[in-house]
Amino acid sequence: MAISDIERLIQLLARLPGLGPRSARRVALQMIKKRETLMLPLAAALQQAAESIRACTICGNLDTQETCAICRDPERDATIICVAEEVGDLWAIERSGAFKGRYHVLGGTLSALDGRGPDQLNVAALMDRLRPADDGTMPVREVILALSVTVDGQTTGHYIAERLAGAGVSVTRLAHGVPVGGELDYLDDGTLSAALKARGPA
Repeated sequence: MAISDIERLIQLLARLPGLGPRSARRVALQMIKKRETLMLPLAAALQQAAESIRACTICGNLDTQETCAICRDPERDATIICVAEEVGDLWAIERSGAFKGRYHVLGGTLSALDGRGPDQLNVAALMDRLRPADDGTMPVREVILALSVTVDGQTTGHYIAERLAGAGVSVTRLAHGVPVGGELDYLDDGTLSAALKARGPA
């Protein structure tokens, strides 16, 4: 039996992160109620995005042009590259406003369980960006590993650090530990352990 248009809409919405079947029904109902002001503009925006958005050929960020706005920005420091797992991580760092260099999106992490090796990630393109210029100067002086504090994230970080050993590039990683505004009593053991190991002068 063919499913109705409403059920199809609900099923598609339920595939989105954070939306289960019940939430998808509520969203679908809200969209149908506000067809002119919400559903039709959203459908047009989705169609436009599907046709125009692409991955940046340099860093892997998303944009409507081959080279994203960050890579095109002459004010960004091209000598520092922040390596992120996914585009969402890049966007999170950008929201902080604390980083003014360039990015490189890996497209995931190494994972033996998922069968994801270096060839499935955007590692080769990263290495290409770090090659010395014709005059022997290094175009990049620092690579920041902004990877998840998971087994796969740590494995990926170690792999990239090993690949960059002896390349004349400083390799750093994001600090791990107590978040701003965090209370010690509410932190998990792993976070506290990382904070103690990464402690610095008061």
